[in-house]
Amino acid sequence: MAAKPPMSTAPDPAPPAQLDAATAAAPPAETRVSPAPQASDRPALETGESPPPDASDSPTPEAGDPPTAAGIAARGRAFARLLRGGRRYALPWLSLRRWRVRLLLVGAALLAGLIAIAFAIGAELAIATHAALIHERPWLTLLIAPAGFAALAWVSRRFFHGTEGSGIPQAIAASMSDDGQVRRQLLSLRIALAKVFLTLGGLLSGASVGREGPSVQIGASVMHLLASRKRHRRIASSRDLIVAGSGAGIAAAFNTPLGGIMFAIEEMCRYRAFQANSTTLTAVIFAGLMSLAVLGNYTYFGRTLASLGWPDGVWPVLACGVAGGLLGGIFTRVLVASSRGLPGRLGRIAEGQPVAFAAMCGLLTALIGLASGGVTYGTGYAESKAALEGSAALPVAFTLMKLAVIWLVFASKIPGGIFAPALAVGAGLGSDLALLLPGEQDAAILVLGMVAFLAAMTQTPITSFVIVMEMTANHQMLLPLMATAVVAHGVARSVAPVPLYHALSHPWLRRAEKRVHEKRQRPAPPPEGAQGAGAPKPTAEPTPAPPSSADAGAADQRL
Repeated sequence: MAAKPPMSTAPDPAPPAQLDAATAAAPPAETRVSPAPQASDRPALETGESPPPDASDSPTPEAGDPPTAAGIAARGRAFARLLRGGRRYALPWLSLRRWRVRLLLVGAALLAGLIAIAFAIGAELAIATHAALIHERPWLTLLIAPAGFAALAWVSRRFFHGTEGSGIPQAIAASMSDDGQVRRQLLSLRIALAKVFLTLGGLLSGASVGREGPSVQIGASVMHLLASRKRHRRIASSRDLIVAGSGAGIAAAFNTPLGGIMFAIEEMCRYRAFQANSTTLTAVIFAGLMSLAVLGNYTYFGRTLASLGWPDGVWPVLACGVAGGLLGGIFTRVLVASSRGLPGRLGRIAEGQPVAFAAMCGLLTALIGLASGGVTYGTGYAESKAALEGSAALPVAFTLMKLAVIWLVFASKIPGGIFAPALAVGAGLGSDLALLLPGEQDAAILVLGMVAFLAAMTQTPITSFVIVMEMTANHQMLLPLMATAVVAHGVARSVAPVPLYHALSHPWLRRAEKRVHEKRQRPAPPPEGAQGAGAPKPTAEPTPAPPSSADAGAADQRL
């Protein structure tokens, strides 16, 4: 048996043909096909060493591996995208113009609230001063009231056009116009300050006026100061600023933020969509904060604990709703008809001699005040609060006498609102109805009477029950107040289809447009020295007619 040759430690290289056959027969380890070895790779194959790893076959780098150039580039691109997105979101917060707009809006809201608060403090002092004078010498009212009414009528007509009456119709008329000069006839800082002092003069004279309607015109005038014709300086549209200022005035006057927002939505935006949400919220919030900082967290009529149960509360709700709706609707028609002119000789005196007519209205106001024992003077706030608290009762004829003195103020056209006196009329109505309804629910019926008459006269049911609920801080009466406001509004709409303030706003708008048109038609004064010897007289160029509503709307869009 032949001996086996010794085995060599180094493997014999296989012939090329055998290597090709073995490679072709073996199954592929990967789906990729490796390229054929080049000449530079043959020594490595012949020595049995593994070829260097390919970049495409390298494993994915783990967290601990050093970053590659491709990973660094990808991270750089992601960081650049993050910076671009962050800059897009950060620019509004870093923009000086945006912060200037916000600060101007907040500052105007704070100023409107501050003026309204000073107005409220001055109104309390004026009412107290008049009460002290009348308490010592009641007959003085026969001199103070006529003289005060006549002086207020003369000053407002002679120097401060646009301050007459409540102030809410002026704000509504300004919001309906697209002409800046027309709006300035109704809203300006000069008008706002004059409105404050003239209304205080009315309270000193014993007139049955309120400060809430004037506060609306004051707030709208202050916010309208921010209106600009230049696009890059524009904070909001003029209409939105007027709406926001009106809501801020109500919120600061009554300390009712929700009532201010609802007034802006329901009264100021009655016939158009409400779009001034952020502007209105900002104005109302900061005006309310100013009121809270100066006067504290107070309620207008204190806190009442009155409540109505089911089903006993159905009859008071129906009675107050129907009676308040009828009375409020009839009184609205009387006021609207009076604004168009009084009949007969009385109307000729009111039109031809307004100062003398105002003095006559003041004398009648003084006589009614003497007959009522002084309860018809002023806003009626003290009398209504005393009746709610049960410390004093209102006379049976208080409702009719209060309606009479409110009409006298309205017919004389002196500055002053009818919003707060309307609440006093509602309290008197509720007091009379409480005498007819059984049970111990006098305070609750008084509150229902307030809501019913206010909702009927202004035809703003939501604003009415929200304001009264905030004034009394009584959430238990929410459902009865809502039901009473809805019933009173429905009855009043059948008597007076057009709301009071909107019916009064159209004459204000026409008068303002007429004054602006006459001012534009006046010829320009000649320059100095042009009228010398032999100089031709300048001829006035024809002034174009005032723009139509479509042209004015297009101009407002361009601003």
